[in-house]
Amino acid sequence: MKIKSVSATWLHVPIPKEKQHISDFGPTTSFDATLVRIETECGIVGHGEAKSAVGSNSVNLALCALIEKELGPQLIGQDPRDISRLWDVMYNGTRAHFALDRGHVFPALGRRGLTISGIAGIDLALWDILGKSLNAPIWRLLGGRRHERMPAYASGGWAPAEGIAAELQRFIDVGDFKAVKMRVGSGDGEVRHSIARVRAAREGLGDDIDIMCDAHGTMNVPEAKRFCREVADCNIAWFEEPVTADDKRGLAEIRASTDIPIATGESEFTRFDFRDLIELRAADILQPDLAIAGGITEAMRIEALASAHQLRFAAHLWTGALAFAAGLHVSAVASSAFILEYSLGANPLLRELSVEDFVAVDGYIEIPERPGLGVTINEDFVKRYARTA
Repeated sequence: MKIKSVSATWLHVPIPKEKQHISDFGPTTSFDATLVRIETECGIVGHGEAKSAVGSNSVNLALCALIEKELGPQLIGQDPRDISRLWDVMYNGTRAHFALDRGHVFPALGRRGLTISGIAGIDLALWDILGKSLNAPIWRLLGGRRHERMPAYASGGWAPAEGIAAELQRFIDVGDFKAVKMRVGSGDGEVRHSIARVRAAREGLGDDIDIMCDAHGTMNVPEAKRFCREVADCNIAWFEEPVTADDKRGLAEIRASTDIPIATGESEFTRFDFRDLIELRAADILQPDLAIAGGITEAMRIEALASAHQLRFAAHLWTGALAFAAGLHVSAVASSAFILEYSLGANPLLRELSVEDFVAVDGYIEIPERPGLGVTINEDFVKRYARTA
């Protein structure tokens, strides 16, 4: 089996104004991602997903070019089932032979950012091919699932204090969720407004619903400490990205000051970033985005670190259907995984890119048994939203 071609398509899906929400990223006018397609000489096709931004809106032209002109050509003629070796080939570039011979990495400049995102999208497609070639779901190839279904939390929460409980309750009702995540931070203006919104959410939802809070890295250390202190009696399930990913020591300082679990990782790349978080004792919950952090291959390495350090793993799944499915497969296998993110914002890439649907029932999502990622691409959707400029 040999790789015949590697292509990348920017999917740009406009969001109708009535379905847009506003956060610190601005209005969600579109949902964007890069669709990776790898075709083998024997006719098996695998798909993956890469992202040039953590949030919804992004321009993916540079990422598509990187995949098609730099990473993809290195793989032509290679066996797509040699996934670990191909990951190292892409990460180390012209020095891959040193890395493969000597057992340690020799990366070039692109060891963060779009290069790793491109590797992630290709990696997902390679795993998809492997699963299809063996007629097995990826979780089977990773060692077998620990759960046939997993609990999920509804992810959204942008309304002001007077409306936040009602908004979150609507999200909860979609799949009878027992947990929900709301956004806090700079979008609220001042920390006191974030505190008021959290208190309003807890009062409105009662004590039996877990509430996660996500600041998108927009607070500074004193603000985050104050927030934790003032919501300490609200039984927050976790506080996500209190400060920028550039301030890992600040994050460690926040974690040391509170017993609210600290979650982070959606803005990080590779196991090396997560190793640094762990060594600094900066997080309780690791949240790699599989479309950014290096794909399934790297996510399993990150999860191994989490497990070895008695931390928890909760993949960032504000994604399209392919990366979401990848997160399901990894989480089903991972000993430290405990919950799934389920986007309740307007996200056509999650709900329309795939012929199959991912439905939450009684707060749980079933782990698919279909071969590979278990995603059948809606080609009409791709044709409608493919963008070249």
